[in-house]
Amino acid sequence: MNARLERKLRVFVIIAAAGCFAGAVFAATHGLPLVPGVVTGLLISSILGGFEILIADGPVRAWLNDRSFTASLLIKSSFYAAVILTVEWFPIVEWILGRRPMLGVDTFWSSLLYSVVVSIIVNLALAITNLVGGRALLNFFTGRYHAPVEEERFVLFVDIAGSTGLAEQFGSLGIHRFLDRTFRVLSLPVVDHRGEVLAYVGDEMIVTWTKQEGARDARPLRCFMAMRDELARKAGQFEREFGAAPRIRGSLHFGPVIIGEIGDVKRAIVFNGDVMNTTSRLEALSRDVPGGFVASRAAMEKFAAPTPVAMRDLGRLPIRGRVDGIDAMGLVEAS
Repeated sequence: MNARLERKLRVFVIIAAAGCFAGAVFAATHGLPLVPGVVTGLLISSILGGFEILIADGPVRAWLNDRSFTASLLIKSSFYAAVILTVEWFPIVEWILGRRPMLGVDTFWSSLLYSVVVSIIVNLALAITNLVGGRALLNFFTGRYHAPVEEERFVLFVDIAGSTGLAEQFGSLGIHRFLDRTFRVLSLPVVDHRGEVLAYVGDEMIVTWTKQEGARDARPLRCFMAMRDELARKAGQFEREFGAAPRIRGSLHFGPVIIGEIGDVKRAIVFNGDVMNTTSRLEALSRDVPGGFVASRAAMEKFAAPTPVAMRDLGRLPIRGRVDGIDAMGLVEAS
């Protein structure tokens, strides 16, 4: 299944399940029949889930992203409240089930308030998930990296070429808007190729895959090429808005990474190890390599499928921190 569609369906299922559970809880705590409560929760959550995946994550996604966190939350919560009021006010569920209306005035208002509170909580949870990343949030809840563990990972560094000159051209605020818009465009191929955005560091984006996920279909390399294709499609839009279109360089490496939670006042899941340092230094080498991309042979040999583009052997490249250098490969020609 398409990764982007799978992500949308997962959001819909989570919202629908939350609605059913909330409806069941309300019915149980107010001495009401269970079935109408569950159906009401399912109806409301299905409408809101459809709005999330078809509208909020579709035509108005860019517009909502341009709003602040609080403004976006209030806009979506207002729509949620309108849907809930409509479903609660009109006996839609009773019509569906062929039952007579059973909510009194007091129960109606408590049901409405309860539904609004639950919807705001769900909406807030979705917003936080989008802010910190779904996998990172899940890992915090499950405690997967509460104690540091070692995992074999593909690590992809993506750098915006010429960002120093662009910063002088655009100014501090302008370059921030440029990088923000660029990283939003680059995030879509990451979702499509089932990667995980680890961090944004200045003008760099760090993406990672587990060994199993990354080896399949050479996903890290396909992701980088898809990023370039996506930027090429949006080049005209960038030219009109900023007067320049972004170009990217990249580097890829594979190996053991130490992953664990760190910090106190602000907790974070961080990746440490030689793989991170080596990938960063390979990215520096990509600036002088035709094609603007360098991958370690260790990473290329882990792919379980043919690469989507022709690669050439760069031989053993000298790299800071490694006495014997590193065997590397690059693109046959610039993309």
